[in-house]
Parts: sequence; structure tokens; C-alpha cells
Amino acid sequence: MNEPGLKDIWVYLSASPLLGLTITLVAYGLAYRLYLKTNSNPLANPVVTSVAMLIILLLATGTSYSDYFEGGQFVHFLLGPATVALAVPLYQQFSRLRQLWLPVTISLFCGVVIAAGSSIGLARLLGGSMEIQMSLAPKSATAPVAMGISEKIGGLPSLTAVLVVITGITGAVLGTKLFEWIRVRDDTAKGIAMGVAAHGIGTARAFQVSSQMGAFSGLAMALSAFATALLVPWLVDLLASWLPA
Repeated sequence: MNEPGLKDIWVYLSASPLLGLTITLVAYGLAYRLYLKTNSNPLANPVVTSVAMLIILLLATGTSYSDYFEGGQFVHFLLGPATVALAVPLYQQFSRLRQLWLPVTISLFCGVVIAAGSSIGLARLLGGSMEIQMSLAPKSATAPVAMGISEKIGGLPSLTAVLVVITGITGAVLGTKLFEWIRVRDDTAKGIAMGVAAHGIGTARAFQVSSQMGAFSGLAMALSAFATALLVPWLVDLLASWLPA
């Protein structure tokens, strides 16, 4: 009898939904070890590295995303509890938040308007279709909110999901270096900027820097999602009357 090959073993294992969960955890574990080996270099962000590992593995084995997600959805489910858990470090910074409510509010408004407005404007000036423009508009909000907004204003939710991930990864990789270049040293300011611009992935990176930065990033991520849902549809109508078609 012939011994089963590696491909045959993979086909057998892939029938179990737990495989998607297992390879996700293993990939992130390896990526995080690499991240620590590089002295927490943002270019070795574990989210970026683990996503690359999973893409290569799925392509090499011919596994569809839907088959992988049968197990990967367990990690996806934990996104909700993880987001709620951000309330704990935020509560620890509550006294500072009460002192800063006005600058936080102004920062959120400016961040949401600039993120959406610049995306729509640049896409339109470069000849992007209306669907692409609407898909780009909510890209700085967390994925579930961004996809809902995209669908409402005429975008493609699937494209928006990809843009949200790219935005978050870019912010997590470049954000801390950018703060160094422009000499921003206050963890509160850095956290708010990271949460508004890079949502959940940026918030995860912020917690790696400090609990204060992570707490304010989590706050900014939640409030900017709410502000994006309120402001982006209005901003779309406003820009449509200002910019050439």
C-alpha cells in the first residue's frame, strides 16, 4: 500500500474546521516570535507577517478562503469580546480623558473628515469609478462598520474590507516611526491618532507601545467608527456637489 503524501494528509486535515483555527494561531505565534527577534521593528508587524504566511499556505495547498474560514471564524468571533475588553485600560485612563474631552472631540472630527474626504477626492481626481470612491470613503473605520457604510453609500463591501486591512497594516507599520519623525511624544496624542487612522490593527500596535497609548487608541477607534457612520454619508453628498464628476 502506498504511503499517503503530504498533499493527501492536507486534504484529510482540511476537512476539519479546527485546521483553520490551528494554522491561524500557529502563524501568528511564529510571526510574533519573529517580531520579538527584530526588537519589535514595526516592519515586522506580526499581523502583516502572519497574513503573508496564511496567504502563501492557502495558495500552496489550493485551499479556498471559505474552507479556511470555517475554522478561522473562531478567531473572528473573538474580535467582539476583544473590542469590549478595551474598556478596561480606558477606565484606568478615565481621569485623563475627562480633562481632554474637547481636544479628543476635535481630533476625531478632523480625522474622520480628512480620512474620508481625501480618499474620495484623490480617487475622483485620478479617475476612480464611483464604486471605488464610495468603497474608499470609510476605510479608516473598523471593518464591520466600514463595510456597512460602504454598502449604504454605494460602495463594494468586499473591496472596503480589503482597504480597511491595508489601512490598518500601513498605520501599524508606519505610525510609530511617523510619530518619531514629527516629534510627537505624548502617548495620549499618539493613541488617538493611531485609533482614528488605523482602527483595530493600529490599536493592537499601540498597546505594544504602552497601555496609555492603547487605551486612547481603543477609544478613538470606537468613537471614530460612530463618527464615520454619521459623517461620511453627509460628506459624500457634499463632495459630490463640489468635485467634478
